[in-house]
Amino acid sequence: MADDFVKKRVNTLRQDLNHHNYRYYVLDDPEVSDAHYDELMRELRQLEEAHPEMVTSDSPTQRVGAAPLESFPQAVHATPMLSLGNAFDMDDLRAWHRRASNLLDDHGFDMVAELKIDGLAVSLIYENGSLVRGATRGDGYRGEDVTQNLRTVRAIPLSLMEGAPPVLEARGEVYMPLDAFRRLNEEREARGEPTFANPRNSGAGSIRQLDPRVTASRRLEVFIYQAGTVQGGDMPESHWASLSRLGELGFRINPNNQRCYNLQDVEDYYRSWVERREDLPYEVDGVVVKINPFGHQQALGFVGREPRWAIAYKFPAERAITKLIHIGINVGRTGSLNPYAVLEPVNIRGATVKMATLHNEDDIQRKDIREGDWVWVERAGEVIPQVIGPVEERRTGGEMPFEMPEQCPVCGTLVVKSDDEAMHRCSNSSCPAQFFELLKHFVGKGAMDIDGLGERWCLALIEAGLVSNLSDLYYLEKEQLLALDRMGEKLATRVLDNVEKSKERPLERILVALGILHVGSEVAALLTQQYSSLDELAQATVEELTEIPGIGPKIAESIRAYFLVEDNLEVIERLRQAGVVLFQEPKAAPDSDLPLSGATVCVTGTLPTISRAKAEALVRQMGGNVTSSVSRNTTYLVVGENPGSKLATAERLGTEILSEEQLVELVGLEAVDV
Repeated sequence: MADDFVKKRVNTLRQDLNHHNYRYYVLDDPEVSDAHYDELMRELRQLEEAHPEMVTSDSPTQRVGAAPLESFPQAVHATPMLSLGNAFDMDDLRAWHRRASNLLDDHGFDMVAELKIDGLAVSLIYENGSLVRGATRGDGYRGEDVTQNLRTVRAIPLSLMEGAPPVLEARGEVYMPLDAFRRLNEEREARGEPTFANPRNSGAGSIRQLDPRVTASRRLEVFIYQAGTVQGGDMPESHWASLSRLGELGFRINPNNQRCYNLQDVEDYYRSWVERREDLPYEVDGVVVKINPFGHQQALGFVGREPRWAIAYKFPAERAITKLIHIGINVGRTGSLNPYAVLEPVNIRGATVKMATLHNEDDIQRKDIREGDWVWVERAGEVIPQVIGPVEERRTGGEMPFEMPEQCPVCGTLVVKSDDEAMHRCSNSSCPAQFFELLKHFVGKGAMDIDGLGERWCLALIEAGLVSNLSDLYYLEKEQLLALDRMGEKLATRVLDNVEKSKERPLERILVALGILHVGSEVAALLTQQYSSLDELAQATVEELTEIPGIGPKIAESIRAYFLVEDNLEVIERLRQAGVVLFQEPKAAPDSDLPLSGATVCVTGTLPTISRAKAEALVRQMGGNVTSSVSRNTTYLVVGENPGSKLATAERLGTEILSEEQLVELVGLEAVDV
């Protein structure tokens, strides 16, 4: 056992090392040399090795050392980590400010402007001053427990300064500094490994490494941007003051945060950083604006998955000029011909762009984009790069106007285009390109969810001649899979097990998986409320289908056309023979006593107190059907703020229009639990 002198020395060393960590990684103002710091750490390690009973989880020696994990456990957030709404110009920001002011009865308020770090949002929970859990944001409600990896980030304190609440959650953004990103890519290039595309993805990937030692090698940083759940103790009553308090407890707070007393202050802050963002040692993609008083934040609450008291004011999209070498055509799973631009490689904020979307022929003609043009290419956040338009003054006369091919570039079949849509389509349902996209869709998570069959293996199965229609998946044998290059015993077993499990997917998912044009999850849900099997649906006429609320003539004709194709019927029969369940138990007739029984309801715009999903769930609970569009079959349109074109359609058709309050009254409730 350690004597009192050793215990005191260990505690002194820990306090000194924590202090020097804070000075170096949080304040960027070290007091001692690296050599002196290393000597203190070496002494502490020696004492802990000699007295292992003294090792604690918050010791500076314990940042790295955990064994690699097999997977990350789930972490549930006590308070959801919700996303922010976006403003793209000053008009958007004024509209947000005006909405908040109106809801606060025109009470004035100050704000806090913060740089929006392009990294990975994390939650850090401390109990009695010690870090006990670190988690990713995930879907906002559940993330991944990555505590061991976050412990390796030196700017994240393992223990807090005195005076911390008994339970404190700090939320922040972990990121990879630009110099660390460059060094990492240089090291990977020297080893002959592929380089990473940008700091955001490499930083997020580093946090999700199963081996904490890999994370530790990536030189990640963090800025804490707010307090989350707090239990016990006192915290200030405004966001600005709470940031100061978090800094006093040992967290790294961005020194560029600014308190703003009006919208002009926010705009000045935003403009200054649009001009100076290149001077920062990390990537930012905008400014986050938060209403400062916590009382106002609580009064404003949330709408859907977004707080009303904060907004992300995004920086302008990144653009560059490059040469459009060629316009290619990709054939989608429904036969759509999708043009794309093949570009001379151009670097746009750290990402090399070689291809960009061109949407459709009408868009190309409207913008007058030609092969051989110099063009503006835009990359905004995670959006696929797109060609904005040509640089006309750089034209030489040799550029070639684009024309959509008359025949499919993959199978040579005639290309058709209906008058009511912008898309050209290959008319051959057996087109190999269509089938590759259809197979990827069929095995995807929103459809049959056959884990293990990604894009690579879908292509390998097609090229090996093992799968030429969807039903072939259910007749695969292990020997056939093992014959594929790089397909091992473990993966082959997993694929076949998941193929077997997929036979029990709900009818709604099967309808989505088949890839019927215009039949997504919402339409599939409507169909399965009416039909209990694929056989029943296959016999439905266009007239019968259009009687279903939410099913219009275009969708009905597409469904009917699918079941008139003999090849499709053969695939369905082989699925049945393989044991895929193509029916469901008949659903009970809706309770005619429910207030919305037989009604079809569309919800549009931002409702005052509940999310659109909550409103739609309420409609279904009260016996109604939900539709995403307004037609003559729509009974009610529930309207919130910024309703868009659906309101005009409802007014033209004479559809009854309800507010959120009127909907709640109609179903006989006093309020909806948000």
